[in-house]
Amino acid sequence: MLQWEDIRGIGPARCAALKEAGFPTPEVLAERLPTGYRDLTKTVEISALHTGMEAAFCGVVESVRSIWLNGRNMTTAVVQDGTGKIPCVWFSAPWMAKSLCAGQRVRWYGRVLRKNKGGLYVTHPIPAEEGGIQPVYPPVGKLPPKTMRMALRSALSQGVFDDALPASFRARYGLCPRQEALEQAHFPQSHEALEAARRRLAFEDLVFFQAYLQGLRTHDARGARICASARDAQAFWRSLSFTPTQAQMRVLEEIRKDLASPAPMARLVQGDVGCGKTAIAFGALYLTARAGYQGALMAPTEVLAAQHFRSAQRMLGPLGVRCVLLTGKQSAAEHKHALAEAASGSAQVIIGTHALISKNVAYRRLGLAITDEQHRFGVRQRGALGAKAGGEAPNVLVLSATPIPRTLSLVLFGDLDVSVVDELPPGRRAVKTRIVPEEKREGLYGFLRAQAAEKRQCYIVCPLISESEAVDCSSAEETFAALKAGPLASLRLDLVHGRMKAAQKDAALRRFAAGETDVLVSTTVVEVGVDVPNATVMVIENAERYGLSQLHQLRGRVGRGALESWCFLLAQPNERLQALCSTNDGFTLAQLDLQQRGPGEWFGTRQHGAPEMPGAQLGASVALLEETQRAVKALLADPARAHEAAAIRRIAQDRYGFAPENAGFN
Repeated sequence: MLQWEDIRGIGPARCAALKEAGFPTPEVLAERLPTGYRDLTKTVEISALHTGMEAAFCGVVESVRSIWLNGRNMTTAVVQDGTGKIPCVWFSAPWMAKSLCAGQRVRWYGRVLRKNKGGLYVTHPIPAEEGGIQPVYPPVGKLPPKTMRMALRSALSQGVFDDALPASFRARYGLCPRQEALEQAHFPQSHEALEAARRRLAFEDLVFFQAYLQGLRTHDARGARICASARDAQAFWRSLSFTPTQAQMRVLEEIRKDLASPAPMARLVQGDVGCGKTAIAFGALYLTARAGYQGALMAPTEVLAAQHFRSAQRMLGPLGVRCVLLTGKQSAAEHKHALAEAASGSAQVIIGTHALISKNVAYRRLGLAITDEQHRFGVRQRGALGAKAGGEAPNVLVLSATPIPRTLSLVLFGDLDVSVVDELPPGRRAVKTRIVPEEKREGLYGFLRAQAAEKRQCYIVCPLISESEAVDCSSAEETFAALKAGPLASLRLDLVHGRMKAAQKDAALRRFAAGETDVLVSTTVVEVGVDVPNATVMVIENAERYGLSQLHQLRGRVGRGALESWCFLLAQPNERLQALCSTNDGFTLAQLDLQQRGPGEWFGTRQHGAPEMPGAQLGASVALLEETQRAVKALLADPARAHEAAAIRRIAQDRYGFAPENAGFN
């Protein structure tokens, strides 16, 4: 493999800096693909700029102003081009005022935003004199962007990187060589060359991942055979205080048949917010316990694990099923007791967080492993939990909290059979969704006060934790302070966000669940949270910054009881937000989200459980998902291509395989 020492122009100091930054070889650096691109090949007239747009524009500086605001500098330059004018803003950059003057002609690139109570402006524009297509990279420690670019250019011009895809496979699907794709991804010569590179790299990622999933699916494992009768399932439903939907009963029956099969079950259960997936999971745990096996349910947070534990005690306890909670935050005595219960088999259902896959956890006879909130767990976590079963491969059930378009679910979860809970419980009221422009904010606060007077509760979700110089949108800390001292001073307010210690965060959520808080100001940490039937209002600040699926997920935090509930989107109206107002169908919204934002969003930071697939993030599309899926199926089904298939499967296993004892959160 090519080493940094082999590259001319990379001296000992730069070599050490690159390795320290996490790039031990030139190939590792070349595989760190750009997160996006700036199109500097053309400019846009100022009158054509609109909110959220990133573009190059040119004009003449009309005025320059530099002031100090709340202890930091803000420089504003108004640029006009004859079709219109727009302010350009830099925070904490006082030198900008000295480098600009009225009458100066500029060509800049920046992101267009809208002021909370005003018109458009461009934040932190950069010079765009060079033109071309400029890649954008995330920060890399202390490694300067200039050094990184120089090292990339040297590595790609002097090194030769092996191609993971066989030449015959590339020719069949019109894919350029990997070396060429990497060169054009980092230094694109044209839009056409960049598109070919993005397609090639995304194609590779998706093909290898799907080949790996298919390999898991065809693995000849002996499963824990859990034989339960249809009468057992009926007895479970009869024991509950509510009548299950036909969809719930159908899906549990599919699970029951899978459990009785000699092959281990691998099934994804997905449905819209509030469709009753948890009750189905408890039904599967009951069938498992009845057959003499243990079941484990892994949740992504301590709060959600505790909620599931309380629900399990309420639903399964009367049926004679012993449940135990196992988390990392328990006292030493509680933790020791839970470990002993799991190891001895006296606990038939073990509910917890990632502590369930810790090295010191042993099970007596694990037959069913359930992971909740699949978008926070990946193949590795499921495998690590499954490996705890010993000789018999446990049955695996995955609950997806986010409705996922079928096309994407077949790629993300190609190793799983899919059950869709396509029916909501009777009596569940649809949440009324409205867009609230800035000028109606005070009226909204009056509505919140009226709701609190009726003993109802409210969430206010902000996109940021604290104020940002680079992004002009609401922060949870500032919103909390402003509301507490202003329009909601008469109410009981609380704050929760991801930087808080787990104990503080859990305490805030528990206070809200107990009705001790009227308004909970938060970030999206409440997207996955406890059920609060008394919460009737969800307010989402800067709603235009979220995808439709995430907005729908946040909306699902309210309307969980019989009370009329509302979701207010603080933003200027647009087509996406109007789509959210028009439907409560999560699958419809997820499909729209997939079409509008692309699958890269699902493979990025929000899809926490997905593997590292930079190529898919860079260039995946719905059409490419379907094409790669067909390609893998055709490859594995054709005996004449066995050699080609073996090569791809081998690389897929090397890339995505894992040792369960080392499995951790992605």
